[in-house]
Amino acid sequence: MERSFYHFALSYRGKMNPDDFSRFADAMFLDHGFPKSSKDFEKISRYIEERAHPVMTASTFDDMWEEYRSQ
Repeated sequence: MERSFYHFALSYRGKMNPDDFSRFADAMFLDHGFPKSSKDFEKISRYIEERAHPVMTASTFDDMWEEYRSQ
């Protein structure tokens, strides 16, 4: 996990046939308040639960976090 979660998630942006991950990444990219440099699950999770766009669901974040951790 050398790069931040934000930079990891950007790899899912812009799919021709959007899925949950790409919709999350596209909304995250447009969210100027997203903790871009964070690698901390709790900090990002709290942000998503309290302030994030409705497309950025906690369940999608959890799935993406598992991918992030396994890289």
